Amino acid sequence: MLRSERLLLYTPLIALDFMASAAAGSDAEAQRWLGSRSDELVQNEDTRELFLSMRADDDLSGFEARDRLKMMRKLELGSDRFVQLTAVHRADGRYAGATSINLESGEIGGWLAPAYRRQGLGIELFRAAVQLGHRHLGLNVVRAGAEPTNKASREALEAAGFTPVSGPPRFTLGDGREIDACWYQHRQEATSRCRGGSRDR
Repeated sequence: MLRSERLLLYTPLIALDFMASAAAGSDAEAQRWLGSRSDELVQNEDTRELFLSMRADDDLSGFEARDRLKMMRKLELGSDRFVQLTAVHRADGRYAGATSINLESGEIGGWLAPAYRRQGLGIELFRAAVQLGHRHLGLNVVRAGAEPTNKASREALEAAGFTPVSGPPRFTLGDGREIDACWYQHRQEATSRCRGGSRDR
């Protein structure tokens, strides 16, 4: 579990953690930059709003058992390649977004729910990803890609201590769109790995 000034970040524990995190980045504005696969999204706008109106400690017992099982299976997909942290806003207890790290490439991603954008929380989200990578997963280098026109993401990365580096000029998103890309990295020689960390780098 990680804490920043306004966010609490932790590995998803229940289906609601996973689904609300997905809902936070499923709207059209977020998907302009994220380009997720359709099966990774909460497609229905009313359902997204429902998840994002809930607090992290709300009870999901009203969901059908098979639906909870389906959610948890989605959560487990790709868990050997990615570590994800759910972000909860500390002041109101609601889901604010998520960040993740690809264990093979050291690349991070992150997104915020509409109500928590444009408040500087992206900086806290990316700083948490840095801590996760260096202090918990033993990664010397954490990388991030951004579309050159995504000013908010680039400024948040730079404010979180990432520096520009060379990388592939084009990147293919999960939904198949190919975009221009610029790259950043955060390097730290002194790293550590907790018992839940997956590998040394």
